[in-house]
Amino acid sequence: MLRELTTDHMISVSSGDVLLLEGRWYVTHSGLLRIARRARCSGISARPLPEFSDPRACRWTFEATVYRTRNCKGFVGFGDADPSNVSALVRGAEMRVAETRAVNRALRKAYGIGICSVEEIGSLPARSQPETNVRKLPPQPANGNGEPKLRDQLCLLIRQHRLDTDRVKQYAAEFCGTENLRQANREQVESFIKHLAELASKDRDGLLSKLNGYSKQQEGAA
Repeated sequence: MLRELTTDHMISVSSGDVLLLEGRWYVTHSGLLRIARRARCSGISARPLPEFSDPRACRWTFEATVYRTRNCKGFVGFGDADPSNVSALVRGAEMRVAETRAVNRALRKAYGIGICSVEEIGSLPARSQPETNVRKLPPQPANGNGEPKLRDQLCLLIRQHRLDTDRVKQYAAEFCGTENLRQANREQVESFIKHLAELASKDRDGLLSKLNGYSKQQEGAA
């Protein structure tokens, strides 16, 4: 399946188009958009479904339609999100998650992508471990409510946004006010993960500039 995807759709593992999690490959939202752009997708529309949504409960359902050509009748996909099926990293952004999931499903139908997208899964199981090419982060106990370990949440965030692990650790230590990330307590790490997720989504360029600054500071000190 991976060979077919990389050959037929010209997507790349190194570019973050697909991710390996728990021994399974998942396509990413950016990877699907890249496929649509190369195929000259005519358009994508998305709308919330009020009859299946409850804003007060942060429960949303979206319908998305992908039009491969101007004369295409459209490929429809549905996506839902609520606090019970989204990661703690995006808690409070259920509406956007639902829209992304709907768009991903419609894109997968339109272009024959047979693997699930990473945005469609709620969270990683508590036993998840970071990939071998991602350096280990400080161990944290699993949440009692079944959420993934903080280490795994942070590793997933680093993979999704293709960030440098060492620089993120330096940033985290400064954010938490500790000498290194291992000295931070659970509440401090949770706060940093939420901050990093929001910054990566809203201002990735600013985040990369911030992280690059740590590299320069470290080199200058050396």
